[in-house]
Amino acid sequence: MERIAYRVVDEEGWRVDYLMKKKFSVGSGMIASLKRVEDGIMLNGRQVHTDVRLKRGDELSFSIDDIGGYNPAPPVDIPLNFVYEDDYLVVVDKPAGIAVQGPPEIGDRTIAGAFSFLWGRERSFHPVSRLDRGTSGLFVVAKSGYIHDRLRTQLHTDKFVRKYLALVEGTPRPPAADIDLAIARESENSLKRVVSDDGKPSKTTYKTIASENGLSLLEVVLFTGRTHQIRVHLSAVGHPLAGDFLYGSEDRSLIARPALHSRYLSFYHPILERTLEFISPIPADIFKLLPSETKNYLK
Repeated sequence: MERIAYRVVDEEGWRVDYLMKKKFSVGSGMIASLKRVEDGIMLNGRQVHTDVRLKRGDELSFSIDDIGGYNPAPPVDIPLNFVYEDDYLVVVDKPAGIAVQGPPEIGDRTIAGAFSFLWGRERSFHPVSRLDRGTSGLFVVAKSGYIHDRLRTQLHTDKFVRKYLALVEGTPRPPAADIDLAIARESENSLKRVVSDDGKPSKTTYKTIASENGLSLLEVVLFTGRTHQIRVHLSAVGHPLAGDFLYGSEDRSLIARPALHSRYLSFYHPILERTLEFISPIPADIFKLLPSETKNYLK
């Protein structure tokens, strides 16, 4: 059982539940669940009611494990590349061609299924953000709903930064710009997204690193997290990803998937209280197509 423990200093007189909410952002629903669990909320080694007033020097601890967790994904033995792991979260470097999640009845190879195989189905799967099946690179999986919620509040802030490398068709003009175009589902049952005034506000920024042989390498940052956002936005400005059959050309002679890689990830660890940073190597199928002047720099 993973727990958070805290010794009271300046919070003397606070109620137990108030401290949990104020200092650790624990929701009322989680507190209600923990009250029903033996050892869920402890004060000085004993189970305690949440209306108790705290004294200086008291040690409060509470569980952050999921209660009644379940992973519906069929277990599948897929090797996972963990670039970082601690008691609270995992940073995964995902290969292209594997979905993060999918409907359980499909029985497809998914990252969720790999976690189901690794950790057992009684443990929930909590991806903080998702990557498309064809996108490679870094993303975070929380080990509990509590850590998931703490990290999700950082998304689209300067505490949680994701930078992608995108190899696109053509040479963008201007070489750097913001794309601020709303995105909607093409139709009710369609996977495809489109730019639409009726869609959700969506913002992407890009800058061109280099161009060569009709392709350009861009660094892309998301300010929102819509499905297929980078693919839709770059296609909308006339520069679809190389290999993107859905939003660009059906020609897969250069690369067999959308040329998008989650290269850089940084976030503030809510328990360790420090910023973690990670960089993923460029996959071979994208690296071989890069402009020559960038290859040594990006290795």
